Amino acid sequence: MFEHHKQPLASQSEFAQRMLRFGLLAAGVILFSLGIGMLGYHYYESLSWIDSLLNASMILGGMGPVNTLQTNAGKVFASFYALYSGIILLASVGVLATPIFHRFLHYFHLELEDD
Repeated sequence: MFEHHKQPLASQSEFAQRMLRFGLLAAGVILFSLGIGMLGYHYYESLSWIDSLLNASMILGGMGPVNTLQTNAGKVFASFYALYSGIILLASVGVLATPIFHRFLHYFHLELEDD
């Protein structure tokens, strides 16, 4: 997937394609997670789909819920979803940063070999 440290640095177009692939992977994980949140809020709290989207988005983004939770099942779901969302947010940032971090390290490794 990535070039070996003895290989030349990937071209700009290869890097752009890599960023697109990793961006799509991160977006897929976020959309899947958003879907889980929407389903949970809709079925456990009987919120409308748009309110479920709002609550799931706010939790996934790290802001917190908008609507007051009424049921115990909804509160348990929201607590686990919040923990899950924190991990997913960090993982998504890591996935997005991976190609950039690799290119940065590869570039400086190549510079050191030239000296």
